Amino acid sequence: MRTVIDACKSGLSSSRFWKVALLWLLCLLYVLFQGGKTSLMLFTMVSVLAIYWLVGGLGGIRRIKGTRTLTQDKDHGGWLKAGEQIKVRLEVQLPKFMPLPYIIVKEQLKRHNGESWAFEDSVVPRFGKASHIAYQTPPLERGRYMFAGTECYSEDIFGLMKHKGVFETGGEFRVLPRTVFIPHWQLQSRNSRLAGPETAIAMSRRETTQINGVRDYMYGDRISRIHWNATAKTGSWKSKEFEHESLPKTILVLDAHTISYLQPSQFELAVSTAASLLEYGARERISMGLCTLGKTFCGFAPAEGYLERQRMLHHLVDVHADGYGSYMNKLESGREYFTPGAFFILISPLRDDKLLEIMRWGKSHRMAPYHIRIGASGEKEGRGDGWIAALKERGMKGIAVSSLQDLPVKLGGGKS
Repeated sequence: MRTVIDACKSGLSSSRFWKVALLWLLCLLYVLFQGGKTSLMLFTMVSVLAIYWLVGGLGGIRRIKGTRTLTQDKDHGGWLKAGEQIKVRLEVQLPKFMPLPYIIVKEQLKRHNGESWAFEDSVVPRFGKASHIAYQTPPLERGRYMFAGTECYSEDIFGLMKHKGVFETGGEFRVLPRTVFIPHWQLQSRNSRLAGPETAIAMSRRETTQINGVRDYMYGDRISRIHWNATAKTGSWKSKEFEHESLPKTILVLDAHTISYLQPSQFELAVSTAASLLEYGARERISMGLCTLGKTFCGFAPAEGYLERQRMLHHLVDVHADGYGSYMNKLESGREYFTPGAFFILISPLRDDKLLEIMRWGKSHRMAPYHIRIGASGEKEGRGDGWIAALKERGMKGIAVSSLQDLPVKLGGGKS
């Protein structure tokens, strides 16, 4: 009963509905006042068409249901990363009786920032069988995505009446930030002095005698390090992997102030830089935390566990450059996350007095400050490098990154 009422309400707002109703009423009056076979035949034809239009709207398209399946080409532990596409397969369950020649199915994918992407395809009803629609999204950027209600609409064979129905199938997913593989980071290497001589001893990561696995042979490995059993089984040279002494904790500080970023792509680069460093820390078993200086301070204590890293990555999915106000107030509000002896990695486009103030704050709390400056796209190499000299004068270091592909090279993990 409710379906009929809803259909009538939606029909009342349609000018086509009133045109058909007016036509039927005129034919009825024609029969009543004129009579004869012609008027009766005309009234019968219009009545049959009206019933057909009514059945097409109530008995078919409003009862369509469907299910959606999402698949991806690459496997990243079940998560989708920025720049990848996702394949969508929609199964449309049609009623057994569908007196319509075709159905247009419209899908709409919405991003958390309001952007949307639409897809349309047609389906020819088949008696007693489900219809399938498959399509692929464009490359997706970082964020949360969800599908709006799937719209189905069609017209009768005469093109006079338009029928419309909507069904919900759910389907929400997240796209992680774009990352790049970092093979090596000089700051975290053995006997590194990039953070200053006062932390060189603490940063030495000597190997222990505890075997932690097997890896491929590398040129320069001693004969005593070769794992002969694994070499014999695999047919290729294998070396023993030993556990290392733990490195100092590392805390990534992401600047999320609106005024700091000239372009949206610049902030995306900062987020991708933080995500890439988190992945590096997970591979190297480095205790790494994350703090974002946005509208409010949000912090994650340094940890090595998988679940803690996933929480940080999911936070980076939702983070926005919406911050304002004093950096110092935000840092002071999260002092418990900044432990003495830790690496203080600032990811920010800043290169003025605010930068020096933040770095001095980190050093005054007995941490080793390090700045990763996020440059704007198209910025020339070496432009405005006075901040590097200012950091050196105070015993601190930093690098400049203008694209994600530059990050491994600047960190000391490759050659340009």
